[in-house]
Order: sequence, then structure tokens, then C-alpha cells
Amino acid sequence: MKTCYKLAFVSNYINHHQIPFCNAMNRLTGGNFTFIQTEPMEEQRVRMGWNQEDRPSYVKCFYEEEAACRRLILDCDMVVFGGTDEESYIVPRLKERKPVIRYSERLYKTGQWKAISPRGLKKKYHDHTRYRKEQVYLLCAGAYVASDFGIVRAYPGKKYCWGYFPETKHYDVDRLLAEKGYGKEKVPCLLWAARMIDWKHPELALKTAKYLKDKKLSFHMNIIGDGELYSQMEEMLERDELEDCVSLLGYKAPADVRRYMEEADIFLFTSDRQEGWGAVANEAMNSACALVADHLIGAVPFLVVNGENGFIYRDGDAKQLFALAEKLVKDRALCRSAGRKAYATIAGVWNAENAAERLMELIRGILNPEEEMVGNKAASKAVTGNLEGQLPYTPCMPAPVLGERYRRKS
Repeated sequence: MKTCYKLAFVSNYINHHQIPFCNAMNRLTGGNFTFIQTEPMEEQRVRMGWNQEDRPSYVKCFYEEEAACRRLILDCDMVVFGGTDEESYIVPRLKERKPVIRYSERLYKTGQWKAISPRGLKKKYHDHTRYRKEQVYLLCAGAYVASDFGIVRAYPGKKYCWGYFPETKHYDVDRLLAEKGYGKEKVPCLLWAARMIDWKHPELALKTAKYLKDKKLSFHMNIIGDGELYSQMEEMLERDELEDCVSLLGYKAPADVRRYMEEADIFLFTSDRQEGWGAVANEAMNSACALVADHLIGAVPFLVVNGENGFIYRDGDAKQLFALAEKLVKDRALCRSAGRKAYATIAGVWNAENAAERLMELIRGILNPEEEMVGNKAASKAVTGNLEGQLPYTPCMPAPVLGERYRRKS
């Protein structure tokens, strides 16, 4: 029986968030893995440090080797397809009724009410719903993806938990936690890092800082990022007289952002529902930060057990965000406990190596359905410490249909 499969991953372009997973897949297939890049990376992403000087040997560019890429997409054992709106790459394979695993962020990032659009529903039927009875499966890169695709009745019983898997670093977590804090006094250090655009809400970081300062708490906040709202952030910083406790650092390369995460006690993740996944959550948790995050961010329900390995606030509820930040600044023991469990979540379960292994199990089950599926029991046991048994979602387990209503910690 065939155990080593030839796989292709078709997406717009490879970046530093995908390379660890692709490396793991290449290893597991014994080199029978190809990433097919369909377009050059946008200049904005290149300036942000996403481009790689030397692309991995398993990358082929569709726009450079079209004929070879088309043959590979059609002939390989399995194709993972997503990250591009152009369906033509995968249509020949679908017409031949060969198996495909799609991956997608949510369909309705700005509101599920958009599902009433007849034009939108027609396209969703054409791209997704008509394959509901075929060997087409869906990796849900976000906790609300299954709900969105459920609205259009696509992939029934064939939707699986997924996400993004940036580099996982392995630390002496006791030492990492002991060295966290800002300055010689090691006051609590908060961090915010993202593009400064409206739906990432950088203003909430400064509002949190003002709240903490008004409470006369000792802390420091680093804010990393650039974008259209940067000048407004500078004005807010000066207006609220926060220069003594907030550093507005501008753009930093991804490697530098990780170093700031290693120093931070608390990471504020303030995006709204338009954040389909949010790989910064993986990176901050991997750096043993106590994550404080909006409940509608796609990664949050999959990664965070509220009050254990992170803290979730209701979308739009700034007061709850402020209160959680205050609680963690005051209670360093709670902050470090959450950071330790956050690190275990990423190092043990939500990482590229484990995701690749679970995906290979899923692929084996699809291509050889007579084989018993191992499932994700081993993965759920991989979380160490007090979080063991509490992490409800693991890569490639059947995706739950989660509603958008905020759920308080029980």
C-alpha cells in the first residue's frame, strides 16, 4: 500500500508564516512536496520583510513554469489549495473529480449578513457548494470559518480545524519568564504590534495605556507598526501625555518583533472580526506572553482557553480590555502562569510540525479510507502543565460551528 504521497500546495506566494509548515510537509513526504506560487509578492509585503532572499527548493512559480505546474496540480496525489481567489488553477483537477483539500479564512469577515447577496451566493455555489458531495475538503483557517461555510451549505462533514503556523521557537521557559519586563526595575511590559490600519485598532493600545496610567500603575508599553494611522497615534501619544510610559517604535522587521515579544509580559491583540486568523497570536504565545485578545479574531477560540493560557474580551468592549490589562499588570504571578501555558499551547500543539503530521493523517484517511484514522488524541495530550486536557481544538480535528456571540469564561 502506498504510504508516501506526492503533494502540492497551491497559494499566492510563500512567506515566513508558511515556510515552517511547508518544510515539515517536505520532510514528511520525503521531498515529494511542491509549493506552487501563483503570483509575485506585493511590494508592501516585501518592504515589511516577508520576502525571502533564497526561496526554498520545493517552490515552483506558476508564472515561470506554467506547463509543469499545471501537470503537477493535475497528477499529484493531493492538492492543498487556497490563498488565491483565482479558481482556474484547480478547475481541471476538480473536473476530473480528483481529491482536493482547500484552506480558507472566513467568507464573511465584515458580517454574515452579506450572505443574503444573490450575486455572492451564486459565486459561493460555483466555487464551493456544488462540490459538497465530491472529494473536496476544507481546512478552516479560523474559528468562524465553519460557520460561514455552513451558511452556504458547503463541505458538510468535511471541515477541519486549521490556522497559520509561523516558526515555533523552543525556550527554557523558566528563564524566558524570569527575564521579562521593561528596564532595570523590570516593570510590567505590554506590547502591541501590527499594521496601523482601522480594523486592527491601534488606538486601543494607547487607550489602554492611558487607563493604566490614570490608575497610577507602573508599566511600560511598546507599540510596533506603521501605516495610515501612525500620525494619529503620534497625536494621541502627545495629547494624553503618555511619552513617559509608551514607546512608539514604528516599523520593525519580523525577527525584531519576536525579540520584543520575548521581553513582553502582556501582548494586546486588538483587531476586530476582519482578522481572519492572526499569526501574531501564535508568535506572542510562543514567546510566553499573556495574550489579551478580541473574541472575533479567528485564531482566538482555537488557541485560547479563556483565563488559562490567555484572556479574551468581547469585541468592542474597551472597558473589558482595560480591566484585563489592569488585572495582569497587578498580578505578575497570574500573568506568568498564563504565559507559561500559552507557550505550552504552541510548543506542544499549534505548531507546524504537529499540524503537518495531523494533515498527513487526514490525507492518508482520504486516499486510503479503509485505514483507521488515528485522529488527534495524541495531539490533545501534547499540551503540558496545568493546561493538559483543557485545549478543546487541535489541528485537523473536525471543525466546530462556532457562533459569533461572546462566551464568558465558565
